[in-house]
Amino acid sequence: MFLEIAVILIVLWLLGVLFYPLGGLIHILLVVALISIIWHFVTGKKIS
Repeated sequence: MFLEIAVILIVLWLLGVLFYPLGGLIHILLVVALISIIWHFVTGKKIS
């Protein structure tokens, strides 16, 4: 679940950077996505 959220947030971040830069919000999305990816690997859950 966290991996899917991370992928969605990264895609939104890329779209925001390419088409409509919002400054801090874009980078917050990236940080949340990275935390989600790290959390996914730390908890060791398999991708379903």
